[in-house]
Amino acid sequence: MPRASSNSAAPVLRRNQACRTCRKKKLKCDAARPHCGACVKAWRGMTQVPPPDGYVHPSEPQCSYDPIEGLTLSESINPTERIRQLEEQVASLKSRLQDNGIVDSPGSSSGFSSGTAGAQRQSSLAPPQYSIGVSATGSPGNLPEISLPRAGLDFSTGLGVGGSSPGSVARSTTNSPQLRNIPGSQLDSGGNTEVLLSGWSADFPPRSDMMRLITAFFAFDPCGSRMIQRADFMHSLNFSPRDPRFPHPALLHAICASASRWVMNDFVLFPNGTRRNEFADYHAGKTRQYIDRTMASGADIFQVLQACIILSWFLYAEGRWVEVWIFCSFQIRVAIPLRLNHPKTFTSHGSASPGAYLAPPKDQTDLEMRRRTWWMSVIFDRIVSVGGWIHGIEEQRIATEFPLRMSDFEAYVTVPDNPQDLRSEGLYTTHLPQYTDAFLLLIKAVMLFGKVTDINTDYQLSHPSSPRRTDDPFERPGFPELDELVAVQFIRSLPPEYAHCLSSKSHPDFGEILDTDLYLVHVVPHAAAITLHNPYITFEDPSSRSTARCSDAADAILNTLLQLYQLQDHASYLTKLHPFVVICWYLACVVKVQICKRMIEIGDSEGEVRVWGEINMLRWAMCEFGTYSPIGVRQDKLLKTLMEDIVRSTSQERPLEVKLPLYPFSRTSAFEGINGSNVPMTVIAAPLPPADASDDADPVVVVPQAQSPSFMVNGSESNGIHGMNGMNGMNGVHVAQTMGVSMQTPSYNSPPQTNGTWHNQYVTPSPPSYGSNASSYMH
Repeated sequence: MPRASSNSAAPVLRRNQACRTCRKKKLKCDAARPHCGACVKAWRGMTQVPPPDGYVHPSEPQCSYDPIEGLTLSESINPTERIRQLEEQVASLKSRLQDNGIVDSPGSSSGFSSGTAGAQRQSSLAPPQYSIGVSATGSPGNLPEISLPRAGLDFSTGLGVGGSSPGSVARSTTNSPQLRNIPGSQLDSGGNTEVLLSGWSADFPPRSDMMRLITAFFAFDPCGSRMIQRADFMHSLNFSPRDPRFPHPALLHAICASASRWVMNDFVLFPNGTRRNEFADYHAGKTRQYIDRTMASGADIFQVLQACIILSWFLYAEGRWVEVWIFCSFQIRVAIPLRLNHPKTFTSHGSASPGAYLAPPKDQTDLEMRRRTWWMSVIFDRIVSVGGWIHGIEEQRIATEFPLRMSDFEAYVTVPDNPQDLRSEGLYTTHLPQYTDAFLLLIKAVMLFGKVTDINTDYQLSHPSSPRRTDDPFERPGFPELDELVAVQFIRSLPPEYAHCLSSKSHPDFGEILDTDLYLVHVVPHAAAITLHNPYITFEDPSSRSTARCSDAADAILNTLLQLYQLQDHASYLTKLHPFVVICWYLACVVKVQICKRMIEIGDSEGEVRVWGEINMLRWAMCEFGTYSPIGVRQDKLLKTLMEDIVRSTSQERPLEVKLPLYPFSRTSAFEGINGSNVPMTVIAAPLPPADASDDADPVVVVPQAQSPSFMVNGSESNGIHGMNGMNGMNGVHVAQTMGVSMQTPSYNSPPQTNGTWHNQYVTPSPPSYGSNASSYMH
């Protein structure tokens, strides 16, 4: 007997189109009328067996269908009876809602009964209640604070009897942070009903708050915002959340977590310097839930990958290293099966294999967004690996073209593909005008840092012991060429319009703002030079090229920080920098600490005071950055350990025998094993910050505003650089000869101290040359 033909070409049924019996038994159904094939087959098998006593087989198959539009009800179903049953169910649900103290209104009933595709994306995790404040002009204190509604199926806090709002709920009824009842900032019961009916998730802030968070994200986030087309994204927010063109919830949650650094004004600051932002933690957790769901199903994988990248940068700014390393590996391994590392982010090779998970890009904007998403993953991988970790993907496996300029991407300008990729000759010294902007230069700078990581990890794998400081690294193959490229050629090859670290760029909402990408371009090569040469620093040899390279690089990093201090609201601009700049500051401090050790050893009190002033300035920058991104506080804790041991080792005969690790993420002390004596700190040494408080101490919610350190410039106390207005560059730092090594150091002295705190007698710095509208967005 011939076998039945394959059913693979059978049409796919609509939802609830199959008969009820097949749906209940989870059988395949052909939805035939009046009886489906599965029910007919079951009925025939049943009637072939004699019925037991007192039972009669049905005269026809028991096959019934739901009343779907265009279909007729089965004759065995009484419509009147079915309507009566539904009415009883609705009445029972209403009574249960009334017993729970929830208003019985047609709007709320409709909200619960309307099933949408968007509702399937929601999670049972309820968001915290919190307050945010931000104005259209960027000042957080100029608008009433806005609280987020309570999520979940318990809407008693938002749809209470008498129209009570979330702000009027007693503190004792919820574990959420205290809300502030400010007129105009809460949604009443009708507003919450409209949110439910529109499909807007209760897990999100209200639409107005969400728009402010998204605006802050595109204006101030120096990482994830580079891979999203702003105009398209803002346009997609006009669709209903039920529409597939609406942004994926994971992307919105990730944006909320990232933008909270500049919008939220309520967070818990512990005495030990760590801080917690309940708003950011909640939305970061929601993003992780969607990532876990996509890992299991593969649905919406590209948008979830973008959300993962934004979340990864947020975790990096928080200094949560374990999660950073995990997500770094995850996003690279996800992007590779998507074929984002291929030219044009797609390939047709391998017809016998499943091929790429993603279809070819549908247009130029889609192609460019895929390129930028890939390069953001690669940049993150290179930055996370600077501590000596092997990269997630080698350069030889990356064939994706460099992206276009940001201005062309945002303006939908049709431009031929960028002719440069990692295989291009002269990539790091040739910058094509039509394909060059600050972000593209940043990609090159970070990839150049990646080359330094590669040569260091290759040496570690091929040599069982660490290099000796007396070794000459220039004898290693490829080292002289890489040194010249990192320390000299790349910076010198920058086009004239990008030759200064301080530059402005236009933003549609805030006018002229600081170009954080360009600032980092002028810092990364010097941090790479320190990483390349730090193992070979030795003050015993006055002609050591590695010592001179590290000293010059540390001074160059400090120089860029001094130029930032020229700006009137430099603290505001500083906190908007890329979080990787903190690691660069830390590397400069590592070099300065070693120089300070040398000065303590030879008894150069004047030089020691000068270097302590430099160290304290870099530390202040990290602490100021840490008021918004905890990575600054975490890196400062490492430096506290270094400085404490330097002070204690002033009586040691040879303190330079102790090596300083560049990235002591897992070390409790960089001077472990030193038999230091508890020598009191002399008057020439900069005092150390107070010891960390216990982690168990009660947290405080008030965030202290950091103060700029005062320092001496040509004998006068100041917190700005005189004689340089606006964006004018510095003429360089003064040169001092120390231990036979040429080291550039600023001419200011250590700041005067009183009980371990900075003096606050300041001279007003010169104003910046671009508008401060964006800076007023900060506290």
